[in-house]
Amino acid sequence: MISIVTAAYNCELYISETIRSVQTQTYEDWELIIVDDHSTDKTNKVILKAAESDKRIKYIYNENNLGPAKTRNRGIEFAKGQYLTFLDGDDLWLPTFLEVSLRFMANNNCVFTFASYKRVDEELNPLLSDFIVPDKVSYSDILKTCSISCLTAFIDISKVGKHYMPDLKKRQDFVLWLSILKKIDFAYGIKEPLAIYRIRKGSVSRNKFKALQYNWRVYRDVEKFNLLRSTYYASHYIYNGLRKYAR
Repeated sequence: MISIVTAAYNCELYISETIRSVQTQTYEDWELIIVDDHSTDKTNKVILKAAESDKRIKYIYNENNLGPAKTRNRGIEFAKGQYLTFLDGDDLWLPTFLEVSLRFMANNNCVFTFASYKRVDEELNPLLSDFIVPDKVSYSDILKTCSISCLTAFIDISKVGKHYMPDLKKRQDFVLWLSILKKIDFAYGIKEPLAIYRIRKGSVSRNKFKALQYNWRVYRDVEKFNLLRSTYYASHYIYNGLRKYAR
């Protein structure tokens, strides 16, 4: 079984589409764990309605707003599948995401994969060209530029174990990938776009200079790099980030 963790916060406009993109997967042995981070809109009503008609959907509600890291971690703790993947409450998968990811992992004897994806605006209109991922990335590679998106990461947790996200304001998923890549040599990329990433207005990921501030904290506070090494990776990150969103 594949465990899918969805962090949801005030996404009533999008969450039904997200759920539907899971329900229309060609691979059907999954559980969708949706953790509602104390939404103040009607997100919970949309999720509960879907869960009533599909027992594979599990609903968890945070009594207080915990932030994305602790919210996803609650989902990870609950996960019962051999495989773990993530899909936030405003993003979408194409119908073959699970099937292709699982087959790719089996055919290539790997435990961590990630896929290319389409980039659209809030109304699903094309915004940037498809982001095509590299063949593989190492720990050092993603310190320079992180090609692993949260919505396409696919992890065999029976092999690498459950890893959790640190309680940071941003870049929690980045640190999770780093922790896994300390245990294995590479994560392997799937060239075919298998997901749809909705770029919201004011997105931190698109504002690379703002995102750099969060990356810098990862280099210095989490990975404990010295100033020289942090500057080395930061210079690569900003250069590659500008290229990524110039397309």
